[in-house]
Amino acid sequence: MTRPGFQKIALGRKIVLGLAIAPLALGLAACGKKAATDGSTSAPVSNVAPPAGKTWSDMVEKTPEGGFRIGNPEAPIKLVEYGALSCSHCAKFATDGFGKLRDTYVNSGRVSYEVRFFMLNAYDFPATLLAMCSSTEATLPLAEQFWAWQPNMFAKLQAADKARLEAIQNMPKEQQLPAIAEVSGMTEFFASRGISHDQANACLHDTAKAKALADQTEAATKDFNITGTPTFLINGNNVGSMEFAELEAKLQEAGAR
Repeated sequence: MTRPGFQKIALGRKIVLGLAIAPLALGLAACGKKAATDGSTSAPVSNVAPPAGKTWSDMVEKTPEGGFRIGNPEAPIKLVEYGALSCSHCAKFATDGFGKLRDTYVNSGRVSYEVRFFMLNAYDFPATLLAMCSSTEATLPLAEQFWAWQPNMFAKLQAADKARLEAIQNMPKEQQLPAIAEVSGMTEFFASRGISHDQANACLHDTAKAKALADQTEAATKDFNITGTPTFLINGNNVGSMEFAELEAKLQEAGAR
């Protein structure tokens, strides 16, 4: 899809190919790619009461797959979103649907919601590393806030000097992600939300976590045929890429009604 700063995002893809992380088939990744669904309908499932004094959306865990899940860990309907922080369709889903998804479906105990970050391009690496730079409980709120702020990133990239962006490609590898974060405004965004510059710098130099994100993206492509974002799984089945209204119908078909 076309979006502000697209040509400069393409430049970012060149940068990521030089990073000391596992290679990605970035040419396959797209924002908003569709997939087929089978349209099957399951019997309704009952609400599940949360622990005393809690709501299910208070329950946050990092999953073995590297995702961040809120809700009842034993929920009969397990929703997974493969999302990219640079993806404008993911940002629209976050704006249009996250509140209702949390309040109506996750808090019913019938649906758990897990985000697994997918690397579409070089900008997703620093954004995701910074979103994960605080606690497990803070990661999804920071991601939701970043998606709301995302147009500002595109505006900053569009306004950035082309020579400055091209120079990033020639920097030592350990300096590239911090430079991307700085020119795109990410460092400032996360600093305003409690991630100090020193903390951010340490997270952006964490090559092990960057490689894990690359590996996670590669595994998603191989295991679930994820080639674009947002792509959703319901109980392990790829139901495609869609806006919230369509996804809500899928959750209801799965029994959340």
